[in-house]
Amino acid sequence: MKIRCLIVDDEPLAIQLLQKHIAQLDFFEVAGTCQNAVKALELLNRQPVDLLFLDIKMPQLSGIDLFRTLRNPPKTILTTAYREFALDGFDLGVTDYLLKPITFDRFFKAVERYLSAINYAAPQVLSSSEPQFIYLRSGHKYFKVNTRDFLYAESSKDYVHVHTTSQLITSKYKISELEKELEGKGFLRIHRSFIVNLQQVTAFSAGAVEIGKNELPIGDSYRVLVAKAIQSR
Repeated sequence: MKIRCLIVDDEPLAIQLLQKHIAQLDFFEVAGTCQNAVKALELLNRQPVDLLFLDIKMPQLSGIDLFRTLRNPPKTILTTAYREFALDGFDLGVTDYLLKPITFDRFFKAVERYLSAINYAAPQVLSSSEPQFIYLRSGHKYFKVNTRDFLYAESSKDYVHVHTTSQLITSKYKISELEKELEGKGFLRIHRSFIVNLQQVTAFSAGAVEIGKNELPIGDSYRVLVAKAIQSR
């Protein structure tokens, strides 16, 4: 399921900029846009959303007044050209406050704060026959990786290098965290620095696992577990 966003702003160019930023995150979608708070209120009553990008200074009804009328407001990121409104916004407990013009870098930080607030995890599949995906952050983007295309991951200090059938993705991620996210998806930790996709293993020995032309070492404490896991498949 994608994260549904509503953009409320009386400036068409501001709406277009946020739409452009959101389009770069493939697990987000724009559920709607409104140029005034009254229409936004009507839409929210008909169609709940996950995340609200809300301009503060608008005609008829301000963004803050709209927020206060909502009994169960969605997570909200305020947007405005007026820095003096920031304190009012944070008093309401909003997720973040973006000052216009909104750069992608600052937008992305706000999105990360939202994902942290909801303890976001990669979407889970409904059945084992459906494709499984994880999302890996690299730079300013999240890459959607089909686990079937995932070959192996290699740890390097605070980063992991994820090798897939089509690309190499370097992500600031602890390998132990990646191991937890891949649990139950056919992956195995074979070394303190390596996780492999068992479906991609082409050969193995007492000391190494082969995935195509890549030979990966098996850690001493993992050998029995690796042998049992591979032979049982």
